[in-house]
Amino acid sequence: MIYAIILMYTVSVDEVDRHAEAHLAWLRGQYAKDVFLLSGQQRPRLGGFILAPAMDRASLDAILASDPYVRAGVAEYQVIEVAVKFANDALKFLLG
Repeated sequence: MIYAIILMYTVSVDEVDRHAEAHLAWLRGQYAKDVFLLSGQQRPRLGGFILAPAMDRASLDAILASDPYVRAGVAEYQVIEVAVKFANDALKFLLG
């Protein structure tokens, strides 16, 4: 199981950008703790995407709630739980 996490901006990109430095620092901190597998901006720039490994859902929700974007009210998350059935060789670890 993994989580596909969609970040959606709730305000203009200009307002989002005011909090970008804090958000990027938060992301770096999550990677340092091995919380996220990958992330990036959507194109067009409407939000972002995060892939996270299996963990307790309450823990994930608490982590996402700590995002400076969420705390500032400029974005919200949609979390999709995915039961992985197939993966290429580089991603076989997601099957376990």
